[in-house]
Amino acid sequence: MVRSKSTVQCSSNLEMARKPKEKQEINGSAARGSTVSLKQLAAHLGLSTTTLSLVLNSAPSASSIPEETKKRIFAAAKELKYRPNYLARSLRVQRTHTLGVLVPELSDGYSAMVLNGVEAALTNEGFFYLTASHLHRDDLLERLPNVLIERQVEGIIAVDTPIRFEPSLPVVNVSGHDAIPGVTRVVLNHQHAAELGIGHLYDLGHRRIAVLKGQAFSSDTEIRFDTIMKAARDRAIPIHAKLQQQLEGDLPSPELGYAATKKLIAAGEQFSALFAFNDVSAIGAIRALEEEGFRVPEDVSVMGFDDIYGAAFNNPTLTTIRQPLFEMGRLAAKTVLKELAGERNGNSDSVLNVEPTLIARQSTARVSKAHLS
Repeated sequence: MVRSKSTVQCSSNLEMARKPKEKQEINGSAARGSTVSLKQLAAHLGLSTTTLSLVLNSAPSASSIPEETKKRIFAAAKELKYRPNYLARSLRVQRTHTLGVLVPELSDGYSAMVLNGVEAALTNEGFFYLTASHLHRDDLLERLPNVLIERQVEGIIAVDTPIRFEPSLPVVNVSGHDAIPGVTRVVLNHQHAAELGIGHLYDLGHRRIAVLKGQAFSSDTEIRFDTIMKAARDRAIPIHAKLQQQLEGDLPSPELGYAATKKLIAAGEQFSALFAFNDVSAIGAIRALEEEGFRVPEDVSVMGFDDIYGAAFNNPTLTTIRQPLFEMGRLAAKTVLKELAGERNGNSDSVLNVEPTLIARQSTARVSKAHLS
């Protein structure tokens, strides 16, 4: 017997009518590309919204749910393109699981390496972070912390950034040297770093050492310069004013080290080694020296600071003092998370010290005979 088109259509309608209302809705939503709710997904699977929430959020109590059920949930969520309503969840639990990170800017290796550490610590904890660059501008240093707080971040990590706001939530300052109540600092052992750097040059026979000082706005400028000068004095190495130049400008570029080194050379004071404020300025210094006819390291040894990713690929490869920037970022993030979890026992204004490492590469060598005379 041949069924008419109208009969087939009628049977189809009756079949649809037998489906639960929720399943009709979820299939319709998926077909239209609309968002499927947790309630609809639960109805589709015949499970409770609580079960789905535990599984999809990887809650510890989800361990008691059968593995087969978990697979069904994840497969259905993927098939139906389920996306959690993060805003609704945040309002419900009064949590955003978001941190704010303040950095000078993002183009230099220093900030990027710290951020990599922050991200590594947060990823497995279900946290996200918002980054804001203040560019060393006073107006942004005043405004951006409030912008992050207004967006309901649960803590703030400030990288090489002065704290100019009331720490009403957990705050960790990477390379912060000012003691502020309620702010934890992650700082490098600069005295050890200076000893490593000056000691390395001293052991290579260098007694005429020039220094590039950082910009006035950098958190590390004064302590790095002071500890380098002390390490030199302890070895009876005089670093005269003509052998000192300060980086000028806020460009995250080797150009600043290039310009400062040109001034050092123009001052006419001989030097056999140069200790730069950071790797970026050291790379610029090498370019300036080579333009003036000096070979690195045969005529002048050059040492950087930080060990950014590009240091090992410069020509010559750069001898430097490694700051564990990745670890500093990870430590900062973990510290905020511990404070949010109430695990720090009120030690929110502590100092967390990290140690430097000397990385000897091709840009330093024994002093030449010309400088020994």
